[in-house]
Amino acid sequence: MKNKTVTLLLTAICFFAFFIFGVTDNLKGPTLPAMLEELHIDYGTGGNIVFSEYIGFLIATLITGILADRFGLKLVIVLAGVSLVIGVGGYSSLSTPFLLSASLFIVGLGLGAFELGPNAVIVSLYREHKGLYLNLMAVMHGLGSMLAPLFASLLFSMDASWRTIYRWDLLLIAIFLIASMFLRFPKSEEKSALDFRAIPKIAFNPPMPFFYGAMLFYVAAEIGLASWMVLYMQDVRGASAATSNNYLALFFGMLMLGRFIGGFIVKRLGYLRATLIASLLATLSISIGIFSGLAVFIPLTGFFFSIIFPTLTAAVSDAEHENTNTILGVLFTFSGLGGALGPWLVAWSGELFGLQTGYTANILLCALTALFIFILNRGRKHEPNA
Repeated sequence: MKNKTVTLLLTAICFFAFFIFGVTDNLKGPTLPAMLEELHIDYGTGGNIVFSEYIGFLIATLITGILADRFGLKLVIVLAGVSLVIGVGGYSSLSTPFLLSASLFIVGLGLGAFELGPNAVIVSLYREHKGLYLNLMAVMHGLGSMLAPLFASLLFSMDASWRTIYRWDLLLIAIFLIASMFLRFPKSEEKSALDFRAIPKIAFNPPMPFFYGAMLFYVAAEIGLASWMVLYMQDVRGASAATSNNYLALFFGMLMLGRFIGGFIVKRLGYLRATLIASLLATLSISIGIFSGLAVFIPLTGFFFSIIFPTLTAAVSDAEHENTNTILGVLFTFSGLGGALGPWLVAWSGELFGLQTGYTANILLCALTALFIFILNRGRKHEPNA
């Protein structure tokens, strides 16, 4: 009974972590227009500020995988909470592009640790059904991501500043941090040395580079689409602030719904076949949304995006059974690189060629995701059982 209670509590805290992840990461989009206007910042500078978060994310995912194997997951998760408190507090209080970038860099460190920690805990707790539970945990990310723009829209309607909106996030982070300090997390089965030179040998055996490539381009497409959706809808499609925030909320609502349903679909189709179909449909949906008058297909893309990240994570954890936290850390490092690449590519393409053209970069990123998963799917001897 005690073990079941501990497992339930750990599952709850991991799900809550992903809810906070969704809220924190996706307050950027709805508050970005207000921040650019207040500080008189152009698209390119705004892109650089957002870019800094994903640099922090990238660094954290690489380091925290090794830290988790060496010192345990609790340290990683507590450090994540502390980083988010510092980063969100700074971002909601400071004013210069450099200090805003530094604050989002620290936020990225916290989110990168969140990416590794809860995923690794769920993999440890549910070895036989991790694909299902990783998708269900990702539902909480979708819920937080969906509520973030709705919450921002509500507070904007009450004349709140974008800084006040971000400060509400500190309450969630504080609750998580206090709760996580009192829980005992699973211990790593291996105590690896902090040897960065061993990473290529551990983590880059075939077919792992194709998993990393697929994850990089997928996250670039998802974050690139979401980070600039509100501004794209307002500046290119002429939507109101409320309508554009509702579109972003719909995008994450579709992510949440797709992950809830997708966990069961993946069990029937297998990891690689399911993600290949999803990435092809996502490419089609983005294309229709951007090149036709049916802009609603842009947020509907979230339904097809939904299963890709958690399912690739499950596939990697099944493909490699040694140094799992380190390998997941490398996988999430590539996801962090994708998170930096996507919004930066949209920002600077938009600055040079106009936001309509810049936003089409997401189609290319999604098509590259499908290509890498197709290559993995061709080598079906690597396909794990869902």
